[in-house]
Amino acid sequence: MKTILFVIILVVAMLATLAIAGAIFHAVAKRWFKNREKEQLLRLKMEERGETLRVVTPLRLQAYERMALFLERISPNSLVLRCYQPGMDLKLLQGVMTKNIRDEWEHNLSQQVYVSSTLWTRIREAKDEMINLVNSSAVSLSDTSDPTRLAATIFASAADRSPVDSALEAMHKELNELFG
Repeated sequence: MKTILFVIILVVAMLATLAIAGAIFHAVAKRWFKNREKEQLLRLKMEERGETLRVVTPLRLQAYERMALFLERISPNSLVLRCYQPGMDLKLLQGVMTKNIRDEWEHNLSQQVYVSSTLWTRIREAKDEMINLVNSSAVSLSDTSDPTRLAATIFASAADRSPVDSALEAMHKELNELFG
């Protein structure tokens, strides 16, 4: 009977040892598989992010290019030279310039998705300041003034610093921070 009791105790001890070893193995294996799954998910996310950057980066650069072109097109020199036609009166030139600024703006509205909100605000302010500059310059002259006087007044008002200059500087700074 002692032998049977000894064998039973031995079998129970062996089974307990196996159960404990199995539980430990199960916990370690479970943690290992969970870590592998996390690594794979992280790798997939990194690959997706890399792919997103490969697609978005050129779009963002194109947006910066388009907004730089917008700012250049609404700068006083470019705006006056592009809009003035011989035979225009002052009010017509004023209207053509403000319409041109607004049309350029509307054409580029979708670019706000790709630039920072701070830069977008600065560009919008430059647009508004240019419209105000054109309008305030026109108001400062009589309706019968030659339209070249409007151009001269705009150039004089923007001689020190054009409203678009600070927006262009902000854009250059943001580009340097992102890609420099």
